[in-house]
Amino acid sequence: MSYISNTLSNLIHQTAFFNLTWGNYLMIIVACVFLYLAIAKGFEPLLLVPIAFGMLLVNIYPDIMALPENMSNGVGGLLHYFYILDEWSILPSLIFMGVGAMTDFGPLIANPLSFLLGAAAQLGIYMAYFLAIFLGFNGKAAAAISIIGGADGPTSIFLAGKLGQTTLMGPIAVAAYSYMSLVPIIQPPIMKLFTTKEERQIKMGQLRPVSKLEKILFPIIITIVVCMILPTTAPLVGMLMLGNLFRECGVVRQLTETASNALMYIVVILLGTSVGASTSAEAFLNWDTLKIVFLGLVAFAFGTMGGVLLGKVMCKMSGGKINPLIGSAGVSAVPMAARVSQKVGAEEDPTNFLLMHAMGPNVAGVIGTAVAAGTFMAIFGV
Repeated sequence: MSYISNTLSNLIHQTAFFNLTWGNYLMIIVACVFLYLAIAKGFEPLLLVPIAFGMLLVNIYPDIMALPENMSNGVGGLLHYFYILDEWSILPSLIFMGVGAMTDFGPLIANPLSFLLGAAAQLGIYMAYFLAIFLGFNGKAAAAISIIGGADGPTSIFLAGKLGQTTLMGPIAVAAYSYMSLVPIIQPPIMKLFTTKEERQIKMGQLRPVSKLEKILFPIIITIVVCMILPTTAPLVGMLMLGNLFRECGVVRQLTETASNALMYIVVILLGTSVGASTSAEAFLNWDTLKIVFLGLVAFAFGTMGGVLLGKVMCKMSGGKINPLIGSAGVSAVPMAARVSQKVGAEEDPTNFLLMHAMGPNVAGVIGTAVAAGTFMAIFGV
């Protein structure tokens, strides 16, 4: 009888109910909220569903992220090995290749001024960098945190790993991907605040046709120019341009399909679940995390503002031919930020089509964020 009672007692005490802290329960609630936003509200479900589920798993069963040396059999937790691919910058680089294979760079080629809007939207990165230092973070940590302002999760993970900020990688990645998912909520009020109704109603002329040769030469030239100036950007910019070259050269259809579909989705699963699994209550619930979430919001707001304000300047200089709303797409977050520019413009005039015009700054923002990351690596000698 005692054997049965001891066995039952052991089984009961092995359940998670007896081993979780209040912090674990709080993070489980947060994970469920993320799942609700992804499934019920459609907020970037491809990202939020795996992130939220990884968050759920690690706070129910922390050993799923256990280090090998902490386990009796010398084998680490499942998601620990996924997370190593983040730390080694493998998954972020593969994400960039997939983005390149999925994205048409034609609007950027047709309107090179989009590069300026993409650059202006990086204002949030540098504002967040100095504010992070003011809040007590060291230079490398501040740089890793500030990249959230580019609304680019893979770049945030890449830079945190390169700068040795693995302890902050979880909060940085979750903040970056959360703000990427919340682009349709965060950006419109800022866009409307800094533009007039008349500016939002501006209709832009049709972009010029871009030749096949231009589309093939563009990724090659950008790789040479950017990587010669900042060689540290090669893993991101190089993979982005390689994916786009797959798309545009027309001779590797199988590689294009793989990079933009099967491989891309496999990487998203691995990256999303491992990022979510880095948010155990012990690692996530602290003052540094709250600061990172705050700094990410500041960076994102200033990035949106910087793009829109330069858009206003360009609107004046062009005699009212450029709609300032497209500047907000310079924060990266391809293609969601461009869709938000289209949506806000269409609210003022349903016949106004800004999507393709906004894709130029959107693509430029991806390149700009990678350049900002490379700049920080160069500054810190990485």
